[in-house]
Amino acid sequence: MDVEAARMIGAGLAVVGLMGVGTGIGNIFSSMINSIARNPAARPQVFPIGILGFALVEAVALYALLIAFLVLFA
Repeated sequence: MDVEAARMIGAGLAVVGLMGVGTGIGNIFSSMINSIARNPAARPQVFPIGILGFALVEAVALYALLIAFLVLFA
């Protein structure tokens, strides 16, 4: 197996984590919209927690991309 092919396969496997990130972000915002639609008065308590969850899930995406770029270009 060529080293370049192994790098491409490794980068592809590192990016597989982005599939879970997309699902997680969809679940976070779906739940947030659902809870605000049921009880609009709860928005000040629900919105910051939803944004915190989004930031934490998005951090996983950045780590996955970082690893993919390290595999490709290092």
